[in-house]
Amino acid sequence: MTPPAPRRFVIDMFSSRYPLWCMPEGDLERIRAVLPPDWELVRVREEADGSGDGLPRATPGLREALRDAEVYCGFGIPRELFAASEKLRWLHSGAAGVGGSLYREMLESDVVFTNSAGTHGVPVAEHALAMMFYFARALDQVQASQRAGWLWDRDRIACAPSPVAELTGSVVGIIGLGGIGRQVARRARALGMQVWALDREPAAGAGGEADRLFGPGDLEALLKGSDYVVLTVPHTAETDGLIGAGALAAMKPGAVLINVSRGPIVDEEALTAALRAGSIRGAGLDVYSDEPLPPTSPLWELENVCLTPHVAGVSPRFWERETELILENLRRYLAGEPLLNMVNKQAGY
Repeated sequence: MTPPAPRRFVIDMFSSRYPLWCMPEGDLERIRAVLPPDWELVRVREEADGSGDGLPRATPGLREALRDAEVYCGFGIPRELFAASEKLRWLHSGAAGVGGSLYREMLESDVVFTNSAGTHGVPVAEHALAMMFYFARALDQVQASQRAGWLWDRDRIACAPSPVAELTGSVVGIIGLGGIGRQVARRARALGMQVWALDREPAAGAGGEADRLFGPGDLEALLKGSDYVVLTVPHTAETDGLIGAGALAAMKPGAVLINVSRGPIVDEEALTAALRAGSIRGAGLDVYSDEPLPPTSPLWELENVCLTPHVAGVSPRFWERETELILENLRRYLAGEPLLNMVNKQAGY
């Protein structure tokens, strides 16, 4: 009698270019160790990209591995592979964003979809704080002097009106109080900042992490009172273009916009106009509508912008958090319990 085929757990978290996106062998063995005897763990060494919503490639090797897979852990999943994976019951993405995998077939399926929201919270929050310090200590002005070849342009910083500020006592407005937003809030409060936060469901509370909570209808009030505005919301139909000309006009003249979520949340044309006009102090951007940011983008030329290449979530400690999340959800899956970080497919996050 032919024994039944093993249940298949497939992992494609490999990158020859970016070692920080490769699951360590020791973590792979930890997962293998807790799988029951009737399960098979398959590691696919196909090139994956952990940035954004993940950019897996529909390679023959991955297609073959997923053909009979019950569980798949990767960085998102291509539409054609999902459609061909008839036995798939649980999909886990190592990315926090999931928009790239929310095509019609996914929305209509009963496949459980989990993401890695929260595992990136610490490095992204620290990145946002670094951008706040960049403008508070006028490092953009220092960089401009350095590029101009001046060795000692102290007057640019020390003479009134000085561009220097203190984070202590200033107001940070956090739009989106999820895993990343809460990490930003905790660090900001530790620095003596006031934390204002806007969330889709403010009645749910903020665990004491915000001094003031706002709902979606209060965006303008938050913008008018914030010295720093940090975007940590997912990209959905509701947040697409959320920060446009009107929102930018509502911000304080000396305010700084920081986007560590997704590029399309900000109207880059309107932002460029506001930065050129000096209607806001500056912008710290880690994400863009088009990535890589095109060389023709006027953002490259502006002195009052801090540009980083979608690296806010990069951390050598990512796998500590990611593997623990996978292991806990594997335990829950085998026990028939609800999983952590379940994606609300209709809401888009």
